[in-house]
Amino acid sequence: MKRISQLLLPLTLALGLSACQSELEDINKNPNEATQGQPDYVLTNALKSSADLVMGSDASMETTVLFVQYWAKIQYTDVDKYTTSPTNVQNVWTNTYTQGLNDYAEVIRLGEQAKNPNYQAVGLIMRSWSFQVLTDLYGDIPYSQALNIDQYLTPKYDAQKDVYTGLLNDLQKAVTLIDDTGVSPISGDVVYKGNMKLWRKFAQSLRLRIALRIADRDAATAKTVISSLSKTDLIASNDETAQFTYLTSPNQNPVNRDRETRDDYRVSKTIVDKLVQLNDPRLSVYVNKTADYTPQGYIGVTNGLPADSAARLGFTKTSKLGDYFTAASAPAVFVNYAEVLFNLAEAAQRGLTSDDAATLYKQAVTASLQQYRVTADEISNYLAQPSVAYDAANYKKSIGEQKWLALFGESQESFAEWRRLDYPQLKPAYAGVLNGRMPVRLTYPTGEQALNNANYKAAVANQGADLLTTKLWFDVN
Repeated sequence: MKRISQLLLPLTLALGLSACQSELEDINKNPNEATQGQPDYVLTNALKSSADLVMGSDASMETTVLFVQYWAKIQYTDVDKYTTSPTNVQNVWTNTYTQGLNDYAEVIRLGEQAKNPNYQAVGLIMRSWSFQVLTDLYGDIPYSQALNIDQYLTPKYDAQKDVYTGLLNDLQKAVTLIDDTGVSPISGDVVYKGNMKLWRKFAQSLRLRIALRIADRDAATAKTVISSLSKTDLIASNDETAQFTYLTSPNQNPVNRDRETRDDYRVSKTIVDKLVQLNDPRLSVYVNKTADYTPQGYIGVTNGLPADSAARLGFTKTSKLGDYFTAASAPAVFVNYAEVLFNLAEAAQRGLTSDDAATLYKQAVTASLQQYRVTADEISNYLAQPSVAYDAANYKKSIGEQKWLALFGESQESFAEWRRLDYPQLKPAYAGVLNGRMPVRLTYPTGEQALNNANYKAAVANQGADLLTTKLWFDVN
């Protein structure tokens, strides 16, 4: 009997402790705190983080918007000379994986749980957009093993070709999931307000974008994707542009928030000169006149000047960014209508469709001008200029330069298309630190070298040296 009691005592204590732990867990649950996210709240938060990626400091103001010479620095000019900040590079990577992508994965999971295919579809579309931005910037990235930390604590890097192929498949799956009958409504959608027909158009427009991104490397896949699309599948007006519209403070556009405390950016001389040269009516939208009178009215700053040279130009004698882009509610654009038309024009020129490239090019330029409320007469006069006319013999120049102008508020996409089309032919920063070369990617964050070193090394071995000047797979020329 004594032996039995000795055996039972530890068991009784264990059960007692287990019961106490269970009771403590129950006591410590906050009845007013959700234990599971709601898909509408998670979706809104994720869309906001994606918009901040488009417009924010890390992937735009301190990197790509300077690389493609939309803006320039008049103070703190090191980043304009291609001395990128490790913090900016790390933030783009970390914030995209841990915020946007993680939230979209949760939206997909909650949609599956609720048997709502539309949450799943929207999550897949925006997850694909996020991965596309990452691979465009870095090259090979964790994709197939990403977002599954329980199974893959240190995910492998997928080759860029495989990432693009996977995204085309993911977007096709999203299209098939969409139910636009109204049976499966969604909330929290601050892009299209639950209009699933427009989400389908967004998904197909992304497929068109990616198909052209790979066209110089994998023409067969590009042709297959583009042949499966019709104009009715795609974003068809400026009203259908996929964008996030900000509110007032504290939920304002990041550019507006930046201007509350800083004044170190000006518009680049490169784009000011091009707008002036073309008599482009977007000049007064993109660029403000100098605060002090100057004969030219609009004066840009050369990218990558030494700090003292930039400062001598004068804060009041150089042009700031146009009010449209610094407004609190200025939108962050994911895909705009003009881009879709430029992509269709290029597809036609490449023989991937039977459409007329010159007509689509004119429609694309028109759509961009209409986006900024340019009048019909101004549009007609602009298109009539020989310097704007479509040149089929050098379509990459015509499309590349006008797309660069049209993507003024979307520097990540413009950076990718500049590398792919090789137009406009930009000159490296005046005092650039890359021996007369320009950045063509972001380097991997130092956190990856410390925490995922084996896979990081494999990616570098596959892709090339981890430098700003190493071309990515899609960047052929």
